[in-house]
Amino acid sequence: MKGLDSDASSGNGDGVNGAEILDDLSARGLIQDCTDRDALRSRLDEGPVTLYCGFDPTSDSLHIGHLTPLLLLRRFQDAGHRAVALAGGATGMVGDPSGRSEERNLLDQATLDANIGAVSGQLRSLLRFEGDGDLEGLPALLVDNREWTADVGLLDFLRDVGKHVTVGTMLAKESVRSRLASDQGISFTEFSYMLLQANDFFELHERYGCEMQVGGSDQWGNITAGIDLIRRRSGASAHGMTLPLLTRSDGSKFGKTADGAVWLDPVRTLPFEMHQYFRNVDDRDVEQYLLRLTLLEVEEVATVVADHVAHPEQRLAQQRLADEVCALVHGGDETTRARLAADGLFGESAPTLEVLDALRGIVPETEVGADALGGDESLVDALLASGLCSSRGDARRTIGGGGISVNGVRQDGDAIRLADGALVGGRYVLLQKGRRSRHLLVVG
Repeated sequence: MKGLDSDASSGNGDGVNGAEILDDLSARGLIQDCTDRDALRSRLDEGPVTLYCGFDPTSDSLHIGHLTPLLLLRRFQDAGHRAVALAGGATGMVGDPSGRSEERNLLDQATLDANIGAVSGQLRSLLRFEGDGDLEGLPALLVDNREWTADVGLLDFLRDVGKHVTVGTMLAKESVRSRLASDQGISFTEFSYMLLQANDFFELHERYGCEMQVGGSDQWGNITAGIDLIRRRSGASAHGMTLPLLTRSDGSKFGKTADGAVWLDPVRTLPFEMHQYFRNVDDRDVEQYLLRLTLLEVEEVATVVADHVAHPEQRLAQQRLADEVCALVHGGDETTRARLAADGLFGESAPTLEVLDALRGIVPETEVGADALGGDESLVDALLASGLCSSRGDARRTIGGGGISVNGVRQDGDAIRLADGALVGGRYVLLQKGRRSRHLLVVG
C-alpha cells in the first residue's frame, strides 16, 4: 500500500466555516479534548484543512467502535476538508499502550500485511476517494506509515525525533502513567509508540500539509506529542481533537455482545447481526448513537427521537439507527436483506419467498429433495432432515407438546404431515423448535 493515493489532487472548495462544523460536532457530543478551539475555528474559516486519523491493523477488521472516529473524518470531508486515513503498518508492529492494561501480542509480517489489506478496504468504503462517483470536493487519502519508517535507521530516528521529546513529557502522558502504575508495567517497545505516532503527524504535515489529528479520547497524549514535535522541528502550529468514549447506559461496553465485538467485516459479524445489535439498543442510548454513528442531520435526529418518544412501542429510533449504520457499513441491499430476515424470524405474518431467501446464511439450512417432504409423515421427516429432532419419536413428542412451528405457524399436537402450501415458492420450509432453534429446508 506504499504511496497509495499520494498523487491525488488537492481539489478545490471553500468548506463549511469553522463555526458551523465545530458547532455541529458539539451538538453531537463529539468533542472531548481540543487544542485552542478559537484558533482552530479561525483556521477552519480560512479554507479547507487536511486532517488525519490513524487506525492500527491489530485485527483483520475494524469494529463498530472505530466507526465514530472514521465518521468524524467523513464529516470533515463532507464539509469540504481533506481527510487522511492512516493504516498503521509501522505502529501496528509495536502496539499502542493507550487504553490497555496489558501489552498486545506482536504480529508477524504476513498477518500484518493481511490485516492492512482488509482494514484498508473498510476505510475506503466509508470515505470518498479520487474516482469515486459520489465524491464532492477534496478526495480522501489512504496512507501507510511504513512509507516513511521502513527505511529509517534507529540512530537516525533517535536523532531526528527522539531528541525533541523529553522523557518527562512522555511520563506525564496518561497512557504511560496508568501503565507504569499497573502490575503489568510497560515495555520500552510500547513506551516508544508515542514517538512513532508523533512522527506520523510530522511526516503527514511535511508531505501533505496536514494540520490536524483526530482520534479517541485515549489518543490525546499521542496527539499532543505530535503537535509539539511539529512545533519544535518546523516551527508550525497544528491542531488536535479527541472524541469522548462511546458507552452504554447499563455500564456494559459499547460494541460488545455475548459473542464478542461487532465487526465491520460481514463475515465476522453478519450484516443481520449488526442490524439486530442496533435494533436492540436501550432507549437511553439511541439518541447519542443516532448523533454519533450516523450522518443524519442533528435536526433530523431530534425529529426521529420525538417520534420515538410518542410511540416507544414501535422502536422507531432503533429501527432508523439500525438502518443507517448498516447502510453506511454494508450498503442498502444488505440493509434491506437484514430487515427482511428480521421479519422472517420475528414478524407475525407468514414469510414470503423474498423473506425466506433473505434468511439464507443467517439460519442453518439443509438441502433436501422434493420427494423427501411428500410422505404421510412429512413434518416428522422434515424435523429429522433438519436435525432439530434426533428421532421420529423425538419429533412426535415435540410436535405433541406444541413445540414446533412451520413458517411461523405453531403446529397442532397431532400434526405429523406438512400442511398444503408449506413449501414457500416451491423452495423453502422454515422450521422452528421452541423459541430459538430455527432451520431452513431448501428443496434442491
